Amino acid sequence: MSGGTLLVSRAVNNHAYYKKRLMALGFSNVTVTAAEKNALFLLIREIKPKLILMSARFYQCCTPFLMGELHKTFPKISMAAISLGEYPADIAMYFVLNGITSYISSFDGVEQFYKGINEVVKGNAYISPEVVKRIELRRTEIQPATIITERLKQVLRLVCSGFKDNEIGDVLSISRNTVLNQKTKIFTSLNVRSPLELLRAALTIQILRLDELYFYPKDYTVNPLPEEKIKGRRKK
Repeated sequence: MSGGTLLVSRAVNNHAYYKKRLMALGFSNVTVTAAEKNALFLLIREIKPKLILMSARFYQCCTPFLMGELHKTFPKISMAAISLGEYPADIAMYFVLNGITSYISSFDGVEQFYKGINEVVKGNAYISPEVVKRIELRRTEIQPATIITERLKQVLRLVCSGFKDNEIGDVLSISRNTVLNQKTKIFTSLNVRSPLELLRAALTIQILRLDELYFYPKDYTVNPLPEEKIKGRRKK
């Protein structure tokens, strides 16, 4: 299978159909898998594909980040993300920013979709026109995903546990500005907009386990506040 095509999709019941369709479209030695993370890495090393196609929704909003990580590990393998359903262009543009050369979307229309497929079959890069448009609309340069380091994971755990910025700073002995900067890196890398979305994304891609969530900073108080705490705030 060395030099063939690897399709990564969670639609297990459709794997035989996808393999047949891709081969009919000109892709060679097609293997279809739902393997992820370490199992996916092992499979790639075993079959040594020339091209990896991945469903854009495989890791939901984190697929651009994790495909980017895949690209860093296997830089010589061509990679393309394919969306057969609705997928926000503002998230899809991060495939390109994170180093993935091709993004194909069925929402561009049948003709454009197959144009993208044909370009990828030929070994060329292809980016959905809608994604190109989204990138061009930005007045400032968009930053690609950063590596989620152990320190960023510490911040991520505290954000997902409900800690406020100043509380995160106290726990990690860093300034509030540093906390805000690191939160921006995390949110941008994982394409999320809120702590709730971050929690869901982190659990989905297993950056975070439920038993790593530790709630309640030292001054945690539920509403309504006790009268003495209200008085203390008034004095300040």
